[in-house]
Amino acid sequence: MTADPRAALDRLVAALEAHFDAIATRRSDDDPRVDDAYDVLADAFEVYEDALAQVHGEITPFVLEEEDDDEDDDDLDDEDDDEDHDLDDDAVLEDARG
Repeated sequence: MTADPRAALDRLVAALEAHFDAIATRRSDDDPRVDDAYDVLADAFEVYEDALAQVHGEITPFVLEEEDDDEDDDDLDDEDDDEDHDLDDDAVLEDARG
């Protein structure tokens, strides 16, 4: 089945408009309409990107951020690295004081 980039572009533009409307009229910080519009927008972008690649051999300059369930783990790793640096700094200070 050949993708239709023009139809995918129309869907992407409609998803952008729906996303904007959801944000502009949100009822709370946790308004599920915003999350739903975000998901539809991300899907529409991927369909458009795939259609461009398939039909024209081109892509857009945009990259969707991957949702990472391990994001909290990465934060913990960064904190561990900070603690390691603090220990190194303490050792340097002790050596300097001699």
